[in-house]
Amino acid sequence: MQYFIAPALYRMVSVFLFIAIALSFTLPVLAQENEVLGAPASTTTNIVSAPAAPYAVEVIGGADVAVGDYVVGPGKVEVVVNPGESVTKMITVTNRISNNRSFELTVEDMSGSADGSQNIVLLGDVDGPYSLRDFITFPHDSFSINLGERAQIPVTITMPPNAEPGGYYGAVLVSTIQTGEEEENTGPRSPIIARIGALFFITVPGDIVAEGELVDVSTTNDKWWYEDGPVDIDILFENTGSVHLNPYGDIRVRNMFGEEVGYVDLEPWFVLPKSLRLREVSWDRELLFGRYTFDVRVERGYDNLVDTAQVHIWVLPWKILLGVFSGLFVVILFIRFFVRTFELKRRS
Repeated sequence: MQYFIAPALYRMVSVFLFIAIALSFTLPVLAQENEVLGAPASTTTNIVSAPAAPYAVEVIGGADVAVGDYVVGPGKVEVVVNPGESVTKMITVTNRISNNRSFELTVEDMSGSADGSQNIVLLGDVDGPYSLRDFITFPHDSFSINLGERAQIPVTITMPPNAEPGGYYGAVLVSTIQTGEEEENTGPRSPIIARIGALFFITVPGDIVAEGELVDVSTTNDKWWYEDGPVDIDILFENTGSVHLNPYGDIRVRNMFGEEVGYVDLEPWFVLPKSLRLREVSWDRELLFGRYTFDVRVERGYDNLVDTAQVHIWVLPWKILLGVFSGLFVVILFIRFFVRTFELKRRS
């Protein structure tokens, strides 16, 4: 019996050895074939992450995605920063131009206008009187996003420990080059560099000077006589302090009988230090006639100080008046003619 068991056991061991040798040659070949075909060679999968975008990006929706422009927001950032302190504020850039659009970030100082004709003046490579350009940083100065995407950009303001109290003003400018590729005309054209800015108003607390006043209120071109509306009013405010001001107020309109017939709300507008700012407002209504008085009230934006002024105009629609008087003249002539004809008939 041992004679028959030994050969059987020998054959079984031989079969197992043969299978083990065959698998040792077959499995590496299968693994190589699987790798070529893109299938994993083992149950362990190594996932390689794609490179991270320079800035966080979100996808926006709606019908106004592809309108041929881009949006930067907010337009104005106001923040108080102590000496030696860093503050980070977020701005966004929304691409509504085309896919894979590249944008570039730059910083420029800005100042106010000496005559009030401009809200701000960008100074390019020149340092402004209240320079902020050396105190603003962001992680990357260029990036690309696709159509309908919005990039979140952290802007850090770091004031040095010896920063003087007062206002510091600059703009983070976002620019892109538009070549007109989306238009039907494929002829050669010069690229247009578009720039949109987010304005930064930084105040370092301390011994600051807030001072300003209403300089002048008048109609545009000092016009005093109108045929009809609208009536355009120019408000000139001067800031003589060391920080920006946000004046606000209202205009109330009275007719020749003293009745209030109109109201204009003057929402806050900024005026940079050592500059003038012209605010233009318009008022209109139907059937204007006679003398009107505009009572202008402007809050300076500090210490509850208020400036007031008045403007007087006349509204005389001469074309309508000419038509009325012409009609009356015709009616009077007709009555006189009728009366004379009636008297002649009575005498006869």
